[in-house]
Amino acid sequence: MKPPDMARIIGQKRYNTKTATLLAGDDYWDGHNWERHGRNTWLYKTPNGAYFQVTVTCWQGEQDSMIPLTLAEAIELFEGSLTEHRVTYGFAFPNVSVEDA
Repeated sequence: MKPPDMARIIGQKRYNTKTATLLAGDDYWDGHNWERHGRNTWLYKTPNGAYFQVTVTCWQGEQDSMIPLTLAEAIELFEGSLTEHRVTYGFAFPNVSVEDA
């Protein structure tokens, strides 16, 4: 599934899916559809290194959203519910060191 093109200004900063890099999403084909419980979420990184999430819903009464994220919030999404990674961990978070458990 291709995420929708969206652009918004939030906190005097422009977030645009056309110019950002798609890092991950929860949009996998289960044999019937792409949607997860009526909504999908994607994680992006802007050319300036800011992270944001886009959520698209098909539920009446809900609106699609674009939300800026901290680095910690972006990592939590990438390591958690967004299982369809488009890039490697190192590419998504180049300044984050990963240690062996």
